[in-house]
Amino acid sequence: MSYAHLAIRAQSQLLVIDVQEKLAAAMEANAMLSLVRNCSILLQAAQLLEIPVTYTEQYPQGLGSTLHNLSKLTPDAAHIEKVAFSAQAVPEFRQSLDVARQQIILTGMEAHICVLQTALDMQQQGYQVILAEDAVLSRNPLNKDNAIHRLRQAGIMVSNTESIVFEWLGVAEGETFKAISRLVR
Repeated sequence: MSYAHLAIRAQSQLLVIDVQEKLAAAMEANAMLSLVRNCSILLQAAQLLEIPVTYTEQYPQGLGSTLHNLSKLTPDAAHIEKVAFSAQAVPEFRQSLDVARQQIILTGMEAHICVLQTALDMQQQGYQVILAEDAVLSRNPLNKDNAIHRLRQAGIMVSNTESIVFEWLGVAEGETFKAISRLVR
């Protein structure tokens, strides 16, 4: 069996792109609730499974901080401020990554700008990028759809929150499995 298309705990890093206060306020409310829920599941699972987490913030002076109900879930995560749309263009971001973990689980906003550019740049640098489709968002749903289409065409794997966390687990046993099962209920 090939595991090349699975999210693998020992190889993964979780990246949350620009889920910031003022940007969140511009999103459709129900879609934003869904994004926060799915990001929360991924963040809590990453914490339980000791998967490194990085948050980026696009121009935080103007767009605010990462939503507190997300950033509080992984207090030791790296927080990188940026003005470049692609996080990969920021030296501090590249330095924050665990070079031994070549799989990037990607979430955040906006799908058609910062998420798209970061995914394509990271893929070009040799990372395997897995997009959590239910944990990315754009103000305009058509822009999100277009970004996902473009990423698929470029060979980026598109998955979802539950698939990713259960791939990280690998087996249905133990206390960590029970804790993560409670998260997705």
